[in-house]
Amino acid sequence: MLLAGLTATIPLALASFALGLVIALVVALMRLSPNPVLSNIARFYVSVIRGTPLLVQLFVIFYGLPSIGVVIDPWPAAIIAFSLNVGGYAAEVIRAAILSVPKGQWEAGHTVGFSPTQTLTRIVLPQAARVSVPPLSNTFISLVKDTSLASVILVTELTRTANQIAAFTFEFLAIYLEAALIYWLFCLVLSAGQSAIERRLDRYVAH
Repeated sequence: MLLAGLTATIPLALASFALGLVIALVVALMRLSPNPVLSNIARFYVSVIRGTPLLVQLFVIFYGLPSIGVVIDPWPAAIIAFSLNVGGYAAEVIRAAILSVPKGQWEAGHTVGFSPTQTLTRIVLPQAARVSVPPLSNTFISLVKDTSLASVILVTELTRTANQIAAFTFEFLAIYLEAALIYWLFCLVLSAGQSAIERRLDRYVAH
């Protein structure tokens, strides 16, 4: 189970979270756009993702899409579903973090000759990153646990491995407690990593 966690659960979570952050940044910028079309599209996406269960999203992508001729293997289907889910939640975190940066920072960037894009990437986003680290870290920790849902679409990760072992040995309580312990240890390590990242980003905060 530990091997399955290290070779399947963690890589699945990392890949989904990385892609989800890209989606989230794009959606957050669309939400902040003065263009009402872009803003409303982003708002609709966030509403759908946050208003429907992750399990249903997995079922739609893996079991539903084949009915219209779109067949996706278990691993890509899981990554797509988890990434879209992360994107919906993390987009609001990133949007709020960007809005939390004082407007004077934008004006400072303009004063030194930065374009809006340069101001965003060099001044605003580094400060917003510090604000967004705790909630995004919580999102990632939740994602690590949510990867257990991938077992229902035949992805062999920690939970599916536990199911297979328990079905063979009939030691259901011991096996599932061990699986819970492994998830907990993963989350402890990730929490420690979160603290280290926060300390590193402190230097970007405007005081």
